[in-house]
Formats: sequence, structure tokens, C-alpha cells
Amino acid sequence: MHAALTSLDDHVRLTVRLTPNGGRDAIDGFESAADGGEYLKVRVRAVPEKGKANQALIALLAKQFGIAKNRIALISGDTQRKKILRIEADPEDIIKRLAEIVG
Repeated sequence: MHAALTSLDDHVRLTVRLTPNGGRDAIDGFESAADGGEYLKVRVRAVPEKGKANQALIALLAKQFGIAKNRIALISGDTQRKKILRIEADPEDIIKRLAEIVG
């Protein structure tokens, strides 16, 4: 399991580095930060205005994980590139789907 994922009883916390205006909506894989932390690198076409990029991030992840958008919540990083998301789903299922997506 990647350090970007924290598996809890009924949900997963996922650390993401979001690139708005990324040209396409895509999950680019896991990457290490300079501070030694790890995050999932994601890009979206949406602009970083009025929460549009955050909404696009949640929509992209919900589609990839096969869950409803309302099961993904932004915990921190509303206006920053680094974000922490709470994903209400079976942690093992999320881990499995991420492995399929990023290899």
C-alpha cells in the first residue's frame, strides 16, 4: 500500500496533488514529495476558480472508483494543490482499483 493512502475501518484518506488546467482529466500515478511524503498525482481540465477544479477531481475519482460523488469529501487543501480526501468506501476495494488504474 502507498503512503498516500490511509486505510481506516469504513473509509480511506487519500493525499492528492492536483494540477488544474492540466489539458485532460487523468490520474498520473503516485509520486514522492520533497518532504518524503507521497501523493497521488491528478490533473483536470477545469480551472481553479470557485471550486471547479475540486469538483472535477471528485467527479474523476468517483468515476474511476465506481462510487457516488457524495461519498468523496475534501478534508483539507481547498485552495491548495495538495489535498486530503475522505473516500467512504471499502478500503480494500479502493486500494485494488487504484492498483488497476496506476499499475
